[in-house]
Amino acid sequence: PHFEKMLYDNAGLLALYSQAHAATGEALFGTTASATAEWVLRDMQHPDGAFFTALDADSDGHEGRFYVWSREEITELLEGQERSLFSSHFGLDAAPNFEASHWHLNIAVPLEDAATQNGVEPERAAGRIALARTKLLERRNQRVWPGRDDKILTAWNALMIRGLAIAARALQRPDMAVQATRAVDFLHDTGWRDGQLFASYKDGRARFPAYLDDHAFLADALVELLQCRWRTADLDFACALLETLLQRFEDPHGGFYFTANDHESLLHRPKPYQDEAIPSGNALAARALLRLGHLLGEHRYLDAAHRLLVNAWPLVQRYPQAHCGLLGSLRDQLDPPVLIVMRGEAAALASWQRYVHAGYHPQRLAFCIPQDAGPLPGLLSDYAPRDTTVAYVCRGTHCEAPVESLEALLAALAQRPRD
Repeated sequence: PHFEKMLYDNAGLLALYSQAHAATGEALFGTTASATAEWVLRDMQHPDGAFFTALDADSDGHEGRFYVWSREEITELLEGQERSLFSSHFGLDAAPNFEASHWHLNIAVPLEDAATQNGVEPERAAGRIALARTKLLERRNQRVWPGRDDKILTAWNALMIRGLAIAARALQRPDMAVQATRAVDFLHDTGWRDGQLFASYKDGRARFPAYLDDHAFLADALVELLQCRWRTADLDFACALLETLLQRFEDPHGGFYFTANDHESLLHRPKPYQDEAIPSGNALAARALLRLGHLLGEHRYLDAAHRLLVNAWPLVQRYPQAHCGLLGSLRDQLDPPVLIVMRGEAAALASWQRYVHAGYHPQRLAFCIPQDAGPLPGLLSDYAPRDTTVAYVCRGTHCEAPVESLEALLAALAQRPRD
């Protein structure tokens, strides 16, 4: 990997490793997801909650200097068995893998093998490696830091909000949802004025009318975060973003332009369907429209998603590997996700939520709405609270009878292997 660190790369990786951990139970994936989140919260977060854009590759005039190590530095910081174990694990006992006799740390030998080579129990070896990493991090923080691009981009922040929300559920880390919520509040408070979303924030000023990606990514992220904890204001915000897309970005023939209809005149007004370094804005718009359309029973959203997918189909059919985002939305169109709405007191909902979110369920949406949530829009008003905790399970337009026990809910979900 290049030494430059981009917010959008790490946002996508955070979501992916979290989902991989949920799907496989593999500890390495969970550890990687946690480390990614801890890095972004430590090094990339604005004091008020949002996330900066990137860290440069260079520092002190040299590419990678902030990240690479010499054998002399390792010898100074670590000693004895700790140094031997660390060197085996990260390949410091082999030839340097970077210029000027330096190492860019990569796992060369699995921890279990490195522990065996050094006569250490694996659990103890993990603790020693963690302590060694702490020592190196303290030393690294004393170096000249790479430059940081401290713009706050709405679209890229939305991707990180989504990643943190997925990680919060997959890793049972509610603190990550708290940080995602802080970022949402920052974007709403600084970048949303009188129904206008802005694309960038820097030095106390929001700038540039937002684009398709800003609206679509943020609406999609809010749906993910609502599954961690319910705030009706976030649902309202997501719907306002989709309403803006429908009113100011939609092509009547289907799909959304990258710029609004009141944007400055361009030689070409693009309507991007293809995934690039980040997902297609149209793909995530379709996903958000389908999910909120089913949640609220809002046919305008479902119809807009249908028009988009029909309009994009010739491109998807011709070059499917470039349109994975749209293929995912097409799956949601053809096979709607299982929708679970739970109502009850907060403590009981928390218990149900842990079970419902356990494992990997890409075709499941689950929302815990407290008894006192107040008036809810659309079909949500039909999912009324009762004297006890209750769950409503639907797929598409078909809903089953509500259930009032966790056992009954889990039994109903067990009959739906496709979610």
